[in-house]
Formats: sequence, C-alpha cells, structure tokens
Amino acid sequence: MAGSAAAGFSLSIALIAAIGAQNAFVLRQGLRREHVVPVVAVCAASDALLISLGIAGMGTATAEHPAAVTAVRWLGAAFLLGYAALAVRRALRPGALSPADRPPATLGATLLACLAFTYLNPHVYLDTVLLLGGVARQHPHHWVFGAGAALASAVWFTALGTAAHRLAPVLARPAAWRLVDGVVALVMVAVAVTLLLG
Repeated sequence: MAGSAAAGFSLSIALIAAIGAQNAFVLRQGLRREHVVPVVAVCAASDALLISLGIAGMGTATAEHPAAVTAVRWLGAAFLLGYAALAVRRALRPGALSPADRPPATLGATLLACLAFTYLNPHVYLDTVLLLGGVARQHPHHWVFGAGAALASAVWFTALGTAAHRLAPVLARPAAWRLVDGVVALVMVAVAVTLLLG
C-alpha cells in the first residue's frame, strides 16, 4: 500500500509542478499575501475531488463525450486570454503594480477566479480525472494511490502559496511586479493557445 501512495504522490507532483494557469494564480496570490489559505484549500480540494472522480470511473465517461470537452476547452481559452489581458494592463501601468497601492480583491472574487482557473482548464481534467484516475485504477490499491496523489497536490499548493511571500522585499519595486505580471500573461496566453490548438 505504501508503494501505491508513493507512486500517486510522485506522479501527481510531476504533473502539477509545471507552471500553468492555476499555479501562476496561486503564486500571485501568495506574492500579494491575499486570501492564500482559501485559495490553496480550493485548489487542493478540487484536485482531490477530480482524482476521486477519475478513480470512480468518470474518466471513461468523459472520454465518450468529446463535445463537452471541446466546449470546456474553448471556454477555458477565452477565460485565460481575458486574464492575460488584465495582467498585461497591470504590467503596463506602473501605478497599479505595488500591492500597497491597490485595494485587496474580495474573498468572493478571488475564490471565483480560483474556481475558474481550476474548472475551466481542460488540462486539469486531463491530469487528474483521466491520467491520475486512470493510472490509479491500474494499481491494486487505487484509492491509496489517489490519496497519495491528493496529498501531493495539497503539499505543492501549500508550498507555492506560503513560500511566495519570501519574495515580497524584491517585489516592493514596480519593475519586479511588471515582470511578474508579464510572466503571468505569457503563461496564460501559452496555455490558451495549447487549448485552442489541442
């Protein structure tokens, strides 16, 4: 059983450690020290839910409805491009780059954005429901594998959200925030393009 948990943990870390839309969002929230705990909790709980659905067999059912996958892909790409445009606008307006100069986003708005980054991103479904769920079903202890994968997600998002604040002194300069928002915009556009071309 420990081997299944370790396999789930390692595969999950390998999949989610790549910089993607969700990771970029969590990182930005961590840098701003804004609603970090709720954001991390939503991301980790969502991954656990989707992994569980994959183990329960939803991955097979999802693969049989390609039209639904296509619709989510286009919605996700539109959302990511819109968020990229906002990041570019922030990067081009130095007065809006310092966290102290901007009022914090409400918890509701932040969680809504977090849910959108999670559930409008087809890559999340591919990684959790289809891939992790499918691989888990090949293990004799598939729910233990899933628990290891969910634990990896929780560890990753917690580390990403809580360690980001260490960069705060560097990000006191507007130029640094311009760089962060520029990178966020590039990541969002790149993910959106892969969704549209996929």
